[in-house]
Amino acid sequence: MNNRPTILSRRFRGLLPVVIDVETSGLNSATDALLEIAAVTLMINEEGKLCRDHTHAYHVEPFAGARLEKEALEITGIDPFHPLRMAIPESQALHRIFAAIRETLDKTSCYRAVLVGHNAWFDLSFVLAAAKRSVVRNNPFHTFTTFDTASLSAVALGETVLARAARRARIPFDLQQAHSAIYDAERTAELFCHIVNKWGST
Repeated sequence: MNNRPTILSRRFRGLLPVVIDVETSGLNSATDALLEIAAVTLMINEEGKLCRDHTHAYHVEPFAGARLEKEALEITGIDPFHPLRMAIPESQALHRIFAAIRETLDKTSCYRAVLVGHNAWFDLSFVLAAAKRSVVRNNPFHTFTTFDTASLSAVALGETVLARAARRARIPFDLQQAHSAIYDAERTAELFCHIVNKWGST
């Protein structure tokens, strides 16, 4: 493990921001399925700016007995049992994402990941519930601290809706691609980086 402090570890007091977006079959993390998960790791570029690094994303099989709300599936457009989804069990998805995050923790000398999300409590609740169901060990995420881009955007940009905040930050946002975990996670990452970089330069 690299024990030397890095710019990224110093910037967030040893916490590693990782952007997460989930698509689900409802609002209740205890009863509703995790259907998609995307994680975007961040890095400091040569100009000293925070930017996107790697994206890790998976389609996820509903856990046994999960509630699948028709309204939620209509919003996301996800057919949980479509054979071309190439979905994997949530335990495998979390194991792969957690492993990638732990590798980044080692490289950056950060001691704990902190979830970045738009209304981050929602994404964190589904990650924690899935990890508990799957008995996935070594969850790298702080269990209650988050960086919420909805709140940050309200302060920095005067907007709370992801699409509106992105546009205010001059980040292109295609509503036709929204409600895809990859797309929303990457736009959220760009929004978070925009706010952090702007704040860091004042």
